[in-house]
Amino acid sequence: MNRLASATSPYLLQHADNPVDWWPWCDEAFAEAKRRDVPVLVSVGYAACHWCHVMAHESFEDEAVGALLNEHFVAIKVDREERPDVDAVYMTATQAMTGQGGWPMTVFATPDGTPFFCGTYFPKPNFVRLLESIRTAWREQREAVLRQGAAVVEAIGGAQAVGGPSAPLTAEVLDAAAAQLAGEYDDRNAGFGGAPKFPPHMNLLFLLRHQQRTGSAESLEIARHTAEAMARGGIYDQLAGGFARYSVDAHWTVPHFEKMLYDNALLLRFYTQLWRLTGDPLAKRVARDVARFLADELHRPGEGFASALDADTEGVEGLTYVWTPAQLVEALGEEDGRWAADLFGVTQAGSFEHGTSVLRLARDVDAADPEVRARWQDVVGRLLAVRDTRPQPARDDKVVAAWNGLAITAIAEFVRLVEALGAAGHAPVGGAAGADGDANLLEGVTIVADGAMRDAAEHLARVHVVDGRLRRVSRDGVVGEPAGVLEDYGCVAEAFCALHQLTGEGRWLELAGQLLDVALARFAAPDGGFYDTADDAERLVTRPADPTDNATPSGRSAIVAALVTYAALTGQTRYREAAEAALATVAPIVARHARFTGYAATTAEALLAGPHEIAVVTDDPAGDPLVATAYRHAPPGAVVVAGRPDQPGVPLLADRTLRDGRPTAYVCRGFVCQQPVTSVDDLLAQL
Repeated sequence: MNRLASATSPYLLQHADNPVDWWPWCDEAFAEAKRRDVPVLVSVGYAACHWCHVMAHESFEDEAVGALLNEHFVAIKVDREERPDVDAVYMTATQAMTGQGGWPMTVFATPDGTPFFCGTYFPKPNFVRLLESIRTAWREQREAVLRQGAAVVEAIGGAQAVGGPSAPLTAEVLDAAAAQLAGEYDDRNAGFGGAPKFPPHMNLLFLLRHQQRTGSAESLEIARHTAEAMARGGIYDQLAGGFARYSVDAHWTVPHFEKMLYDNALLLRFYTQLWRLTGDPLAKRVARDVARFLADELHRPGEGFASALDADTEGVEGLTYVWTPAQLVEALGEEDGRWAADLFGVTQAGSFEHGTSVLRLARDVDAADPEVRARWQDVVGRLLAVRDTRPQPARDDKVVAAWNGLAITAIAEFVRLVEALGAAGHAPVGGAAGADGDANLLEGVTIVADGAMRDAAEHLARVHVVDGRLRRVSRDGVVGEPAGVLEDYGCVAEAFCALHQLTGEGRWLELAGQLLDVALARFAAPDGGFYDTADDAERLVTRPADPTDNATPSGRSAIVAALVTYAALTGQTRYREAAEAALATVAPIVARHARFTGYAATTAEALLAGPHEIAVVTDDPAGDPLVATAYRHAPPGAVVVAGRPDQPGVPLLADRTLRDGRPTAYVCRGFVCQQPVTSVDDLLAQL
């Protein structure tokens, strides 16, 4: 029976025609396992996952494997991106049993969902032997299996428990976290750790804010060096923009080719802030091109942003992206082909497989002469035109609420910076709009990205908010059944706060407040923290409450960030108090494991800074120099709202007027306000 044919998940649809008699995650599947007295296989993955595809081709598409599974198990297929709660519970179990985790995730459970054996990818011969062993153990060693399951549940319950130690997240803790990151920094290759190496976007955002507060040259250097290493490496698409999920090596050369919405959203935010603070031309170029990637490659008109581009093309990893020297010559001619091979590090031996190379920038062209940059961009355009004729990776078209929230926030910050630079009439040192002859390109990208961002926000508000509650996913304009988890509420509320600041429209702030009220009512834990699922959500073997930031902000970090911003925009202190209480539950982890609390630390820096609340009363919110100054020089986490006074739904502009008929800036910090000012110099002095 094909139970996956009507799924909203592209990942489930990829498995709809397998000989395995898959069930989606549902009560009926576990009831069937209980009726038949067989164990459950819970197979968890996602559409862009390379090794998920490999295991599917090797095992799940095999008739004999399908027959073995169908006879002795109930098989459940789960898209981790649709059901992060299910993924979190079983990933904790997998890590508890094996010491590591990843996808595909392979979990064997009792008919009540209790996991008793966990792993990740298994080659077909190993998987067949495992199925036979589990079948035998279930029949002949049932008591041992049940004891093992009980021990696993106890372990994951402890790992996800609330009520642990808490402490204020102070400046001293954040300084120690920055020092810990510096100690773990790879000063040769940049980033943290060895292979595989993931882009540490949230840690980099934290380090930028730490530098703003402390003036730390070390924090800034780590951020700049990592930004350059990633942008010049093969993990970054040198032709179309966009970052791959991670590098399989320690020096950013060979990527795992899938491109995820959440990585690119967080990296857009980082490069935008690095550009804002330093004027770095590389940061400006990458921010522009990642914004273009999001708008061109992942935006679905009328719906929002798709989740990912696949790692594989026609079953071959990297097929779309890699080159040989001969292919460069064929595409560009002899002279330009050899020049491009030197520029992009394409050699006869190759950096990837079968003599092919991943393009990387082997030369510093951002600081090169104008004619060299012009030649580089010409070559990029011609190579991209050739690459577009190749087979292209599949796209996972489902819209995930949290990840769209991250993208909306990032694009809003990018658009505000471009507007601020235009309004200021000049650029920061190092280049900005027009500084390298691409003002029209930057303007065009900004317009398209802004439209995609607003489109995504409207889709979330119209489709994903159902009866006042948030749904996790949608596809083809149809909302899915999975309920929103905490990270959805946090990331979307923060995005609506960002849109409120960009547009001055009160409805986005009102929507953010509604989502935060649901989060406080339904997700709050007794220790001041939060659970990842609502109190009326489906009951799993344990209620997840993971406080650590991993590929995306944890639900706790995401909701805290939104609470802090919302409190600053509205002046309602109870939201700030809730954020402080939740951060206190994370503080002991920040002190010990800084690499896994980057977003929490980023938000804590905003609280230490105030955050500042800046209102500019003006008839020209997009072009007023006071607005540009406020945004370009904003302290960490500051909120900035501009427009005419007393607009409905805009608390920061209430009862604030023009002084002597001139645009006026009002700066407050921690709900304490300074004198209104009307000149850029006076505003700079207050900031």
